[in-house]
Amino acid sequence: MTKAEIVNEISLKTGTDRKEALQIVEGFMESVKKALTDGENVYLRGFGSFILKHRAEKVARNIINNTTMIVPAHDIPHFKPSRDFTLD
Repeated sequence: MTKAEIVNEISLKTGTDRKEALQIVEGFMESVKKALTDGENVYLRGFGSFILKHRAEKVARNIINNTTMIVPAHDIPHFKPSRDFTLD
């Protein structure tokens, strides 16, 4: 499902026009991005959590040049579905 399909579905279910639904979806995505950038986790009860996972520094290999390089420690976003999130 794409963002456009989500916007269309929200528009049909709520009776709002597509522009408003698009603003709502983009506003939600921006809020999640900002929270994760600020180091906060986002918890949506009954749906799941957007959390940050820390990756430690590691040594990697570039197989084309046959050299090693150091990948610095960094955080990555991760989605963890809730227990109620079932695909039946």
